[in-house]
Amino acid sequence: MAGAVLDAAARGDEGDRVTQDVTSWTDGADGTPEGAAGAVRVVLVDDQQLVRAGFRMVIDSQPDLTVVAEAGDGVEALRVLERTPADVVLMDVRMPRLDGLGATARLTATGTGPRVIVLTTFDLDEYVLEAIRSGASGFLLKDAPPEQMLAAIRTVHRGDAVIAPSSTKRLLEHLVTALPASADGGRSPEHEALATLTDREREVLVLMARGRSNTEIGQELFVAEATVKTHVGRVLAKLGARDRVQAVVLAYETGLVRPGA
Repeated sequence: MAGAVLDAAARGDEGDRVTQDVTSWTDGADGTPEGAAGAVRVVLVDDQQLVRAGFRMVIDSQPDLTVVAEAGDGVEALRVLERTPADVVLMDVRMPRLDGLGATARLTATGTGPRVIVLTTFDLDEYVLEAIRSGASGFLLKDAPPEQMLAAIRTVHRGDAVIAPSSTKRLLEHLVTALPASADGGRSPEHEALATLTDREREVLVLMARGRSNTEIGQELFVAEATVKTHVGRVLAKLGARDRVQAVVLAYETGLVRPGA
């Protein structure tokens, strides 16, 4: 994959990376502890009760995080979330009745629901890409260290996105493979959305896709960081992207950014 993207891991503001082992796309949050504004409300969705119990123990050990509900499949999760306010959902992929990807798509369809982190034991290309397309803000493997999961919850709650490093590499390599087909000049909805961007907004998107932070984008374009944040917000709105990772995926799928370019 493009060296700049893999090396920079598509960062946001300086100092806003999750951990050295988690790739995050950030929108310039200041990184202040969430506990100051109240605990982040988490819902666990997994068909294995022991898995949920383990996650609950880890999450509830943190003063700024709390598990408010659990569900054993996607159908139950949708019902629970109708009556339980939540900020972040940890969603398993393979579950009976309604899988995690289907449940995620329904939860994120309105753009007003909780943010979703997909958790799975299967690091497969189709899961990663489909999770992002379904509206998930994160994708982590279940065997990730507890610190990564906790950091991911806080990061996603801030409005950022997190993807496991191995999944990130596979995802971007998949997009590169698909470039000739997706960048053939056709007027797909993604191309139409891209056409609505101003020249400056396209510049910002290209730099986002190359892994530049808001600070670095400001330095390259000779504008204030606050101005960059405004441009990023407009880019996300025009593209219909929930976060930077979805915008970066679109930039690669449409051919706006190519490896090594």
